[in-house]
Amino acid sequence: MEKITIGISMCLLGEKVRYDGGHKHDRYITDTLGRYFDWVPVCPEVGCGLPIPREAMRLVGDPEDPRLLTIRTGIDHTERMKGWVQKKLDDLAKEDLSGFIFKSRSPSSGMQGVKVYSESGMPSRRGIGLFARAFMERFPLLPVEDDGRLNDPGLRENFIERIFVFKRWQEFLKEGGSPRGLVDFHTGHKLLVMAHSPQHAAKLGRYVADSRGYGRRLNDLYIETMMEGLRLIATSRKNTNVLSHIMGYFKKQLTVDEKQELLEIIDNYRKGLLPLIVPVTILNHYVRKYDEPYLKRQHYLNPHPLELMLRNHV
Repeated sequence: MEKITIGISMCLLGEKVRYDGGHKHDRYITDTLGRYFDWVPVCPEVGCGLPIPREAMRLVGDPEDPRLLTIRTGIDHTERMKGWVQKKLDDLAKEDLSGFIFKSRSPSSGMQGVKVYSESGMPSRRGIGLFARAFMERFPLLPVEDDGRLNDPGLRENFIERIFVFKRWQEFLKEGGSPRGLVDFHTGHKLLVMAHSPQHAAKLGRYVADSRGYGRRLNDLYIETMMEGLRLIATSRKNTNVLSHIMGYFKKQLTVDEKQELLEIIDNYRKGLLPLIVPVTILNHYVRKYDEPYLKRQHYLNPHPLELMLRNHV
């Protein structure tokens, strides 16, 4: 499988670029995700010309537009950083990224909950790093996450699922992005979106059904709506509805005992007694056994490499 190109805070790869000359090497990122992702490393502080080691910095002032100041000497690096960021974003736009992993709590790269200090020295966790904020504004559809939140199994599965969806979208556009191609793309992702948001799935269906009415805006409207829906977590209740829907495709093939067993497994998943991988594995077995053509196209049943074991923990 061709690796997917992902931007990442450089220190997470083990590079010694932090203010103290250290790193924040994340073995899960490099050893597990690295089997599927190619990294485009970014360190805003080093990129804008600051040395290693360097004086630590923090955000100060308005959380919506903070200044970047050194902690001890109060040197303001805001404009220096912002000038570099705009040039770097132009470079990253050429990289065909499918996502980005930020360093949590960083005054340059934290995507949320970064400390911002008032003039009196009181901190609040309402800030966003200068680079992270500009990146998310420039590339609002790209899946983004930080290393801290990746420790949450649900957030981790959601993020990586979105990366694979967005990569398939990029491939769809490279193939021409035709209305006929959009029908195929939508068909393959319908159940996946339903597991996150039935409302968004219905809206996407209306876009596809009335493709001529949206003209050139169609693809933009579609992917904006899709990525908005996929950011919502696929809860056990919503997954249970999709699993039950899939089960309905086998109502004529399964024996009474097989139906009862599958119902019990799905219900045990709903109760939190089994991980999602268990009912999905059984349903995949029936898809292959009965060669169900519609379900064979559904990315819901195989959203990312099985080796990542993401659904073993949700």
